[in-house]
Amino acid sequence: MTPDQRLRLALAHKEPDRIPFDLGSTRVTGIAQAAYGRLRDSLRLPSREAAVADLVQGLAAPDEDLLRTLEVDTRGLFPRAPTGWGRRFSEANGYRSFIDEWGVTWSSPLDGGLYYDMTAHPLAGAITLADVKAYPWPDGRDVARVAGLAEEGRGLAEEGHAVVLVGVTAGVVEQAARVRSPADFFCDLAADPDLACAIMDAVLEVKLGYWEGALAEVGDLAQVVAEADDLADQRGLMFSRDTYRRLMKPRHQRLFQSLRSRGNVRVFMHSCGAVRELIPDLIEAGVDILNPVQVSAQGMDTARLKRDFGDALAFWGGGVDTQHVLPRDTPQQVRDEVRRRIDDLAPGGGFVFAAVHNIQADVPPQNVEAMWEAMREYGSYGE
Repeated sequence: MTPDQRLRLALAHKEPDRIPFDLGSTRVTGIAQAAYGRLRDSLRLPSREAAVADLVQGLAAPDEDLLRTLEVDTRGLFPRAPTGWGRRFSEANGYRSFIDEWGVTWSSPLDGGLYYDMTAHPLAGAITLADVKAYPWPDGRDVARVAGLAEEGRGLAEEGHAVVLVGVTAGVVEQAARVRSPADFFCDLAADPDLACAIMDAVLEVKLGYWEGALAEVGDLAQVVAEADDLADQRGLMFSRDTYRRLMKPRHQRLFQSLRSRGNVRVFMHSCGAVRELIPDLIEAGVDILNPVQVSAQGMDTARLKRDFGDALAFWGGGVDTQHVLPRDTPQQVRDEVRRRIDDLAPGGGFVFAAVHNIQADVPPQNVEAMWEAMREYGSYGE
């Protein structure tokens, strides 16, 4: 069975030969550069400096030799940089910084920084709807974003890989908060919802433009399209369910239905935290796949999620907790955790194995290998 066939069966809620495995096909199922280098050494693969998959998160772009060694089923197609844009770094006060194409400033400590954090937001403070309209929003339809995607996708598909087409920027809600500033945006939701909605609509138009071009290029080569929007923390939603339904859900629905209308693809939605309360709304909006299945968050018990939503939703992630278990526990405890999650999520298909979000820099290679070994031991469906 090819990886492509394996994933198609799993996402159709059928049992393939084994659970599909993802590492690095999205920006939320990857591995940190430091952990990646140690894993290569542990696997006795040639030492090399990994390409960067995501600078802000410090993610490595896994090399093909490692992906084949671990029999990873998925490969990601990522958007390219827009015309004329490139990162220009500056250094001051012990930080290295750059401004992204949205005008958001990101900074990382020069001494030992692993990630970049937002440090300035272009629409922060007192603004009006006119300011939102006049802002120079990125061009989602810029053809540079999709240059070469078709050729790369054909090569991956010809090799039998399961192809994931990745979206541009953060989610409608999350990117709006980045541009406005999280503090101002969340105040807007209550005090000036028209302003909040105008910013979300500007982000949505960028996304719609990108997906129109990307899906026209890639066509049926990809079976999954990956979107993301963090809507909760570990204890609950970041806003009320009513606020989501009134202000965010219509925009998610427009986005997801547009994706569905442009090809035979399944919609992957990444949302960290305690999102259980919103799962029925996400399904109604058009989500097929939930990631990362943050098992350490309130209400995210994998057995109950499978029982309550497994007929309508596939789970991509939830294979092992990356917050506590993977970095801190023993290899045997990692194996035990993997077996438990497989027992909960795998029956009947509808499960793609991945760690809960990216494998972080403090995860020892022995635990990554224990995760993989347990997945292969317990992840076969058999006859």
